[in-house]
Amino acid sequence: MGERDVYRAKEAMESVMKKGPKRLALIIGAILLFLLILHPWVQIGAGERGIVLNFGAVQKDALGEGLHFRVPIMQNVVTMDVKIQKSLTSAVASSSDLQEVTSEVALNYHIIPDKANIVYQSIGIQFKERIVDPAVQEVVKAVTAQYTAEELITKRPAVSEAMRANLAERLLKHNIEVDAFSIVGFSFSKAFTEAIESKQTAEQLALKAKRDLERIKIEATQTITAARAEAESLRLQKENISTDLIELRKIEANLKAIDKWNGILPQVTGSGAIPFIGVGDIQKK
Repeated sequence: MGERDVYRAKEAMESVMKKGPKRLALIIGAILLFLLILHPWVQIGAGERGIVLNFGAVQKDALGEGLHFRVPIMQNVVTMDVKIQKSLTSAVASSSDLQEVTSEVALNYHIIPDKANIVYQSIGIQFKERIVDPAVQEVVKAVTAQYTAEELITKRPAVSEAMRANLAERLLKHNIEVDAFSIVGFSFSKAFTEAIESKQTAEQLALKAKRDLERIKIEATQTITAARAEAESLRLQKENISTDLIELRKIEANLKAIDKWNGILPQVTGSGAIPFIGVGDIQKK
């Protein structure tokens, strides 16, 4: 090897040494870009589960909360919310006495966390629209038909419990658990509402009339009792009246008259059949 060849090899070595750091930086950058594009990790948030799909096939175990790695291209992860969710539904039904009833109900529910992959596989993420809402409508109509319109109001706790139990049984088959159920309100047709108001008014008037009648009866009884007492008093007084008592009362009356006499005798004049008494007082005047 000549001096020229040695010189060329030396230049080539120096050129490689100069380009080495740049190539290393390019390689590292390419690797990072590749990782960002393939995204080989997934983060599962609080109250969520990760459904692992291997080329679209749902796997047996769901990923819990935290950071997990996946095989790019082969695996895909879908997150499902397993926290308690609220549904407010309005349903129109008919009571057993054929009255139209509009019910507004509130439902709290959640997906059973360990069954999230089964829910995704059998129903998908639209489980509320596909399962929950239709079940609420069906249960409300079925239970409402067992009660009259008046019983829906007077037996509201029993109606609510019947709806909750029926709905819980239906949703549990789809791995959805009911946390709470309540009836927000009932509304009826205008004609039925007016009939209820008229009935209440009639009942109030009947109750008032009954109370007035009882008051009159009590007052009449009191009057009769007082009259009987007075009659009994008079009867007792009559039984106690005797000839001696009458003479005693006359003597008492005469004594009272004497006490009131001023001592002046009446003047009598005239010899006819009708004497004039007290003429002297008239003459003096």
